[in-house]
Amino acid sequence: MSDEVRDAGLVAMISSILGGNKRADADNVAPPPLAEVPPIVPADAAEPVETSGFDPAAVKAGNAPDAAPAAMKPAEPPAQIATTRDGKRLLPAEAIADLVLGELRKLENFPNSGVSVTVYGYRHWNAMLTFAPFSTSFQNATRFRQAVPDLVFKLRRFVELEI
Repeated sequence: MSDEVRDAGLVAMISSILGGNKRADADNVAPPPLAEVPPIVPADAAEPVETSGFDPAAVKAGNAPDAAPAAMKPAEPPAQIATTRDGKRLLPAEAIADLVLGELRKLENFPNSGVSVTVYGYRHWNAMLTFAPFSTSFQNATRFRQAVPDLVFKLRRFVELEI
């Protein structure tokens, strides 16, 4: 990691702790454009387990291959996803946070780790981004945070927070 990125991360962390002035170049950063495609909602049901090359008799005999799963579970039928009267899907806060994070990961230079999404509220739920120190630069963090309101506005058309 370059010294410039570390310095920017330290400045951002110190500014957020002390509530100091925001850097002037943060005002010039425009949020990235978001796609108009509805998000893909993760299914709550378990994914079917790959069984190719699995021999139950070999497991009982004790000579199973190392790649075979330890315990085979039968595939469950997909659960019904709850919806509201207006057709929005009811999802828990964790699932909505995963959706927001998945959409943000499509943006250029979004960090692979060190990002946390918190979903809060009820009717008009919202999302908050927090970054670990040194996970991204101050300019990129500002850009991603500016993209969140537009993303939340678009997701609210399809998803409602389940209580």
